[in-house]
Amino acid sequence: MCPVVVPDIVPDMAKRWVKWLGMAGLAGVAATGAVIARQERERRSYTPEQVRSRLHERLTEAEQE
Repeated sequence: MCPVVVPDIVPDMAKRWVKWLGMAGLAGVAATGAVIARQERERRSYTPEQVRSRLHERLTEAEQE
């Protein structure tokens, strides 16, 4: 009698899913880092005078409430 060969599909499918989940996770981390870097560049692009004037505006708004 010839032995029945059962394809080993489940472990291969699981490996594929784990691979795709890992790649998606890395893409998410990279995208988050890019967003944070862009926000940091925008924040640092203000001059000290602009920051000071914005803080004064916020203070006057808070005092009025």
